[in-house]
Amino acid sequence: MITGELKNKIDKVWETFWTGGITNPLTVIEQFTYLLYIKGLDDNEKKKEADAELLGLEFEGVFPKDKPQLRWSIFSNMGPDEMFKVVTREVFPFIKDLGGKESVYSKFMEDAIFVIPTPALLARVVAGINGLLQVSNSDGKKDTLGDLYEYLLSKLSTAGTNGQFRTPRHIIDMIVRLMKPVPEDIIVDPSAGSAGFLVASGEYLKQHHSDMFLVQGLRKHFNQDMFHGFEMDGTMLRIGAMNMMLHGVDNPNIAYRDSLSEQNKDTEQYTLVLANPPFKGSLDYESVSDDILKVTKTKKTELLFLALFLRMLKKGGRCASIVPEGVLFGSSNAHKSIRKEIVDNHKLEAIISMPSGVFKPYAGVSTAIIIFTKTSAGGTENVWFYDMEADGYSLDDKRNPVKVNDIPDILDRFNNLSNELERKRTDKSFFVPVDEIRENMYDLSINKYKEVQYEEIQYEEPMVIIEKVKKLEEEIIKNLNELEGMIK
Repeated sequence: MITGELKNKIDKVWETFWTGGITNPLTVIEQFTYLLYIKGLDDNEKKKEADAELLGLEFEGVFPKDKPQLRWSIFSNMGPDEMFKVVTREVFPFIKDLGGKESVYSKFMEDAIFVIPTPALLARVVAGINGLLQVSNSDGKKDTLGDLYEYLLSKLSTAGTNGQFRTPRHIIDMIVRLMKPVPEDIIVDPSAGSAGFLVASGEYLKQHHSDMFLVQGLRKHFNQDMFHGFEMDGTMLRIGAMNMMLHGVDNPNIAYRDSLSEQNKDTEQYTLVLANPPFKGSLDYESVSDDILKVTKTKKTELLFLALFLRMLKKGGRCASIVPEGVLFGSSNAHKSIRKEIVDNHKLEAIISMPSGVFKPYAGVSTAIIIFTKTSAGGTENVWFYDMEADGYSLDDKRNPVKVNDIPDILDRFNNLSNELERKRTDKSFFVPVDEIRENMYDLSINKYKEVQYEEIQYEEPMVIIEKVKKLEEEIIKNLNELEGMIK
């Protein structure tokens, strides 16, 4: 989490945008991102130049040698008017065409617009970014940039259209750590937003599989073929792609796509789905791919996405998705059919019920995480349930840090499921055999199986309580009489 001096500096940069006339939070984040990316390009170039000089190698950089003014370290020291002219006329067009006209990067940057209107505002923002990155580089944290992004995105104070809203960073990290991506994975998020799941997966691999970058094929796979994200919002598409690049993925496969439509032809291409698809959306049948409707005929996006995940995964591929709680117990034919499909024809592994405050202040909807493996041949035996009651933050709109946190326990227990066999239904986690789930019409809500233990409380007899009250009243009257006598 961003705290202290760094948080204050980010707030000041945000306020600078606001007072300069840029008040739409998404626009602020987008412009903020462009400048962070421009600075990141220069910082990475400096590191590579230093490495090449140390090794005595020739170095061909991103920036043309005859245009040093394109580099952050040069133009950030110019006067406001000159800086504004260089950034708007040279730097921004340069980053839009980076990688060539036909590159993935240039496609999502095609509609990008630099909207900072005045030299004075640009100069103040550049100075502010220099200041906050100096603080972030000195705090000793490895992923401050990720935390910075999370804090920026937290300023989106309302839910988006069709039930889309930001997934909290710590929930994303928990899901990634539950699924443990490996270097050979091909990861997709069909409703990528700001690419939080993809970024967190990349950071997990850097931390737990750093040796993969020593292998040419795996390093290329990481930078070009591993990460795939689709999004329909052009602004979020650019923010997500820049987010990936700022986290060291050279050529992320981030694309504009309606994942549920016929436009999406992906079938058995991915080994891992990580997603928080839109809730409460409703689509016309004509706008949904026919093969998805064959699995579950519905207009509800939260059900259609589960069918889509099954189609997109390779056999043996895994999925962890956030779903609204209604998906787990809904009584419509569509609800039952998608649950039956996952339970009977694939391997349902876990349901983690989350408290309703997790997505505040955006929404108070109750949600769960569903984890399954595509087998196309069944395999569900026992489903692990966990009743998550706390995530380390208060469950009100303020979401302040608190000491109570079930996430470490969830990770520990999921990684040691053999120790869960003897757990009782009164515990936070337990197994439910698949036959019992079938008997209950494929109901996957934890409340269907959890046993609540009521503690009997013994109260005193009514006459005993009355006598105690009488004695108290007598004592009160006595004290009042004594007080009255002192006043007279």
